[in-house]
Amino acid sequence: MSRMDADDGLDRDGDDRRGGKGGGRGGPTRRKVLSEEIVAKIDYKNPQVLRSFVTDRGKLVPRRISGASAGQQRVISLAVRRARMLAFLPFSVTGD
Repeated sequence: MSRMDADDGLDRDGDDRRGGKGGGRGGPTRRKVLSEEIVAKIDYKNPQVLRSFVTDRGKLVPRRISGASAGQQRVISLAVRRARMLAFLPFSVTGD
């Protein structure tokens, strides 16, 4: 039996994860940070900025994707909810 057959592709600790901490694909990832200029522009009356935080299906983009902090994400979600109530943004997308 060769060494590869004995451990079935696991590393020495016994788990099957490879690489450094975080990231999943071999190394640590850099944390995305939302710039303060964008945070200053977040307002329910500015749908162009809010559209970058809403997917094409009408769902909010999560923090891990947008790079917003917890407080910034609360501000974003409040602004999106207000913009939807005033019909600046759609609640959902209809059509094809």
